[in-house]
Amino acid sequence: MIQSAGFDTVRVPVAWSRHASTRAPFEIRPSFFAAVDELLHGAIERELDVIVDIHHYDELCSDPAAHHDRFLALWTQIGERYAALPPTVRFELLNEPHQQLDGQCWNDLLAEAFAVVRESNPHREVVVGPAEMNTIAGLAYLELPDDDRLIVSIHYYLPLSFTHQGADWWPHAADWLGTRWGSAAERDVVRRDLGAAVAWSHQRGRQLLIGEFGAIHLAAADDRAAWTAHVRTITDELGIPWCYGDFATDFGAYDPATGHWDERLRHALLPTGAAASARTHRQHRTTPRK
Repeated sequence: MIQSAGFDTVRVPVAWSRHASTRAPFEIRPSFFAAVDELLHGAIERELDVIVDIHHYDELCSDPAAHHDRFLALWTQIGERYAALPPTVRFELLNEPHQQLDGQCWNDLLAEAFAVVRESNPHREVVVGPAEMNTIAGLAYLELPDDDRLIVSIHYYLPLSFTHQGADWWPHAADWLGTRWGSAAERDVVRRDLGAAVAWSHQRGRQLLIGEFGAIHLAAADDRAAWTAHVRTITDELGIPWCYGDFATDFGAYDPATGHWDERLRHALLPTGAAASARTHRQHRTTPRK
């Protein structure tokens, strides 16, 4: 369904830490590896680019020292398991580092994890985002190894009062229900935010990716589609490849209950002709398009 809709990349969030031993050597359960294998190979067979990450590792963020060795062991296993996969598969070290995994702590750990990946995958592109939950603000503290196959990922959900209204995992988000979006000033903020991220990437010679952006299904449908289309338009103008977040949950563009895409969102993401131009654009970019 993702391929036929016109997308050319899937970002796969994997909760490896929930399926691995808590004692050395921190083995990932073989049956879980097999399930991920099936998904990755299915995407590859459909000529989709893939980003596979470590997702939902909240324990690492709350106590980095206690989970340091386990995190590196996970990447040792993932790297070795998928070393033979084509270069259209990228590794993303960690989704949204936060809490105790702050700027310098994350810089140190990501450098170690990157070195572990390079042992088994010397040429594969690797995605890494800043602390502070991959926000643009976190870029100010990000330090990276010297490697031309590193892609910097940011997540964009601003303003939170609109994109996260009613989100049951976000403090006081119920107070935001009914928030609208779409004024000229609000549209200008998006361009200014993403322009600042692009300026950062140009100054440091780094490739940039928007690894997630989206608005929750509780937002007004027309505003949600307008926000999505505007962010996508600005990213295209600025030459930033992107992944929409997400497929079929709170921010989803697809409704598994009805078996249909939200056509407003699909059109916002892939207006007529966008899929063809994205395929052409990919030929001279090393980062995934969507």
